[in-house]
Amino acid sequence: MKDKAIKDLIDKEYERQNNGLELIASENYVSLDILEAAGSILTNKYAEGYPNKRYYGGCEFIDKIEQLAIDRCCKLFNCKYANVQPHSGSQANAAAYRALMPNGGKVMSLELNEGGHLTHGSPVSFSSNTYNFCFYHLDSTGHIDYDFLEKKALEELPDVILCGFSAYPYYIDFKKFREVVDKVNKELETKKILKKCYLMVDMAHIAGLIAAGEYNNQNPCDYADVVTSTTQKTLRGPRGGIILTNDEQLIKKINSAVFPYYQGGPLEHIIAAKAICFEEASKAEFKKYIRRVKRNTKNLANELKRYGLEVSGTDTHLFLLNTKNSLGITGKEAQERLERIGITTNKNMLPNDTEKPNKTSGLRIGLAALTTRGLKFYMTSNLALYIYKGLTETDKYEILALKEKIISFCNKTLNKIPQLNTKKRFTQPRLIENDLSKTILNAVCEKCGNEDVCKDSKCDLYHCIYYCVYNTKKGDSQQ
Repeated sequence: MKDKAIKDLIDKEYERQNNGLELIASENYVSLDILEAAGSILTNKYAEGYPNKRYYGGCEFIDKIEQLAIDRCCKLFNCKYANVQPHSGSQANAAAYRALMPNGGKVMSLELNEGGHLTHGSPVSFSSNTYNFCFYHLDSTGHIDYDFLEKKALEELPDVILCGFSAYPYYIDFKKFREVVDKVNKELETKKILKKCYLMVDMAHIAGLIAAGEYNNQNPCDYADVVTSTTQKTLRGPRGGIILTNDEQLIKKINSAVFPYYQGGPLEHIIAAKAICFEEASKAEFKKYIRRVKRNTKNLANELKRYGLEVSGTDTHLFLLNTKNSLGITGKEAQERLERIGITTNKNMLPNDTEKPNKTSGLRIGLAALTTRGLKFYMTSNLALYIYKGLTETDKYEILALKEKIISFCNKTLNKIPQLNTKKRFTQPRLIENDLSKTILNAVCEKCGNEDVCKDSKCDLYHCIYYCVYNTKKGDSQQ
């Protein structure tokens, strides 16, 4: 890369990701294949429209790529129709709202501080400024109050009931939501109100679990009129969105809402990366990965409880940690304390939170990213200790020592993050000087036997460059 300023920042970010523990539930690491597609020459092509219905010429291969993404997406989630063009989950939700409520309407959802998303009716989002929102709530155990949901829905008679959340650690009963929607439609018919209530599911956080068949044997596409998602979270794909449906009339409205209503030309390099993501998620190895994510998440939550921290239960890839009740600090303070030792989290609103959204009472913690890097079940006890010490330690030297331990853990225990042109991002080892010889040439790593920088994928590059002792080949120089 000729732009040194950007290259240096990319290199620093690559180092940060490799040397830190990523616990943000909405983040993950993509494969090298996905990176290559996302960074491919497909970014050069303008392709407004849809396969075989473009406003530009030269789309012969673009059409095949996007159609492959659509077909793979439909197969993965067992649905009839898919739009793979949304640039993000928020834009997918906006297009879905538009398709279901072209003239505005009322949406019933879960509030942000109970696990909902900004686009589910937050005052700062376009959603609450374009549509009317009413809300159902959680019960005292932190689970959805389905009785209240039904009662409220029959009172409000909304146009859309929305489920699928950003910080809800338990299984959602999609069948129960479908039953409530059907009861609302029956009530609308009885009152002769000429409209229909739709069920919309935002599965952004749980898409990977659903794709792997690891969400309590449920697929929202079997119950919902429309399903939206991102592709970058548990699905482990590029940053982007998708919209799914089994309704032929709705897909036409969805397509029009995405383009030309909300978006222009699609990002075909990202769509190609999505296609690869869908293929990867269909493999048996991905199912094993999701099972490991769920197991690691549950074990980490249990380990943190052993330190006296207040932690939610979990059925999925995430859980909530109440730092205010546990340690007397806000989520913002907790996030900052962990970040100083190389653990990345995000402050998060909790049910009945009394703090402001920019402070919060706790953290949302997820294990999808670290499990991608090879985190094993038994390692979660170490991780819990790092988290607890990071939140409670005050001695600056102990904090520095803890940070060094985490760097060592990342580089000796976890897998490296895939990166394009990785070899170019590491400098050759310095020539070593000693008393007998000014320079030692043709350095060989004692760990793996490779010259200069290790080329063995099983050998840790960082370890080789900075920690291995370099010897010389016999006869190359005098020892």
